[in-house]
Amino acid sequence: MAAGQDLIELKFRLSDGTDIGPHKYSPSTTVQSLKEKILAQWPKEKENGPRTINDLKLINAGKILENNRTLADSRLPVGELPGGLITMHVVVRPPVADKKNDKLLNDSPEKPRCSCSIL
Repeated sequence: MAAGQDLIELKFRLSDGTDIGPHKYSPSTTVQSLKEKILAQWPKEKENGPRTINDLKLINAGKILENNRTLADSRLPVGELPGGLITMHVVVRPPVADKKNDKLLNDSPEKPRCSCSIL
């Protein structure tokens, strides 16, 4: 087998329709390292970009990929096309509200009430 044949070609589609990539990755590449590459290549002019890899979610064929999995673990039959380019969708978690507002919400007497009843 020639070197480079087993590489997986990926591009990452951002929410506004722009792409990062395509680039080729080894099947042993982890989802976490893909997120690190996306973070490093994130277009600087875009507002509300991710600050850490925890702000990113990668989705392939409707499945959210887990950080500790490799591409080989995460590949789905859809991505098995020889020489095919796989597009993964990138979702950025919105920025978290500041802690002062969160604290006020959490200290509020209006706690969610469960109206469940056991029959």
